[in-house]
Amino acid sequence: MHETADVLETSARLLRLLSLLQERREWSGPVLADRLGVTTRTVRRDVDRLRTLGYPVEASAQQGYRLGRGAALPPLLLDDDEAVAVAAALRTAPGPEMAAAAERALGKLEQVLPVRLRDRLAAVRTAAVALPSPDAAVPPDRLAALAAACRDAVRVRVGYTDGAGTTSEREVEPYRLVAVGRRWYLLGVDRGRGEWRTLRVDRVGDLHVTTFRFTRTDPPDAAAFVGRAVTTSPYRWQATVRVHAPAQDVAARVPSSVAVVEPEEPGDSCLLTTGADDLRMLVGHLAALPWDVDVLAPPELAAAVRDAADRLRRAAGDAASGTGPAPE
Repeated sequence: MHETADVLETSARLLRLLSLLQERREWSGPVLADRLGVTTRTVRRDVDRLRTLGYPVEASAQQGYRLGRGAALPPLLLDDDEAVAVAAALRTAPGPEMAAAAERALGKLEQVLPVRLRDRLAAVRTAAVALPSPDAAVPPDRLAALAAACRDAVRVRVGYTDGAGTTSEREVEPYRLVAVGRRWYLLGVDRGRGEWRTLRVDRVGDLHVTTFRFTRTDPPDAAAFVGRAVTTSPYRWQATVRVHAPAQDVAARVPSSVAVVEPEEPGDSCLLTTGADDLRMLVGHLAALPWDVDVLAPPELAAAVRDAADRLRRAAGDAASGTGPAPE
């Protein structure tokens, strides 16, 4: 009985060790021993057991232990939260090609997970649906090619269709891919325009990754740049207002795809930048905020806010005095 318990304990520890080796690239022996609650000598023995089972664990005095590349794929070890997160992320893949690939990946995951986690993943897979978003469809190979170009700092040539339906050829020095909601954006230097630009990846047609390398100089904050581009640039009116509330509170209420929120010192206010084609829409958004705001730009928005406030005061006065229109 005691021997059986020892075998079970060793097996559980081997699975835990394998899971740790999958979490990050390298581990030192003492750190692994501390995480497993054993001695470094036991870690060495467990590593030898994994090698006997066919798992390519590499070791060196400088780098410690790492899971090497081998012909046999180690079992995929996920905890409960990781399994649910993977299923949820794959279930919301945009576009028919990406969704089909994600569905295939989910099916494969179900085959290699333990029964308990397989049930959790299957529940999310069958219960969750996503609204179709045809304009956000991005083929997986296009996303992968652009990601590799960003990593390798090589120029790309793309056929691009803008929001007005105008097509053009662009030569871009790609920097980052930024996800905003269910859309992907490419941030890079447009060589023809000589400036940083944001391109929607689902509007990229022909894509050619060149072998011409380039050197990046002073790249912007990718998330902030794209956030500002998608919330203001496409619209006729760009507005900046001061909201008398902490930035984290405002950001929790206003989606990043709608506005850029920037904190101000000492932290009890923030700047909100957004855009719209109709000033009345902006007035409505500001009125829906539960905090005081100061309109900084444009002056036309300030005038529209005053007009709306006057009309609402008159409406409130009529209601209070009972002079409003009689019900039919």
